[in-house]
Amino acid sequence: MAGLSALEGAALVIGGVSMLVMGLLGSPDSPQQAEMGGLTVIALGLIPLFAARGLLRRRSWSRGPALITQIIALPVAWTLLRSQGALIPAGIVLAAVALTALYQLARPATIEALGIRRPGATPDTDSADA
Repeated sequence: MAGLSALEGAALVIGGVSMLVMGLLGSPDSPQQAEMGGLTVIALGLIPLFAARGLLRRRSWSRGPALITQIIALPVAWTLLRSQGALIPAGIVLAAVALTALYQLARPATIEALGIRRPGATPDTDSADA
């Protein structure tokens, strides 16, 4: 699951760098818009990268940013699926990655591994009984 988050983050950073470079070196209609778009996409790519690092270290805070990234990815995938040409396979891949990551993040084993307690749950007292 950390790998999926890292993959999405890396893809966003690469896309953002590409937009930034095209804004600086290319001839877009609006260089400022291309540059700001590139910087924004790079910043958005850092979120799943930090979440992936936290997931690898089993930090409970990392689940929130990872979930948000996947939820945001679903409408993007839908938009790609409704387009034409090469964007359709990209939408399929993005949807598959986002749904797989959402499933993995929602699994009880993941929640337990990250040390997240469910609302209303009491700390385990089995060790005190022994």
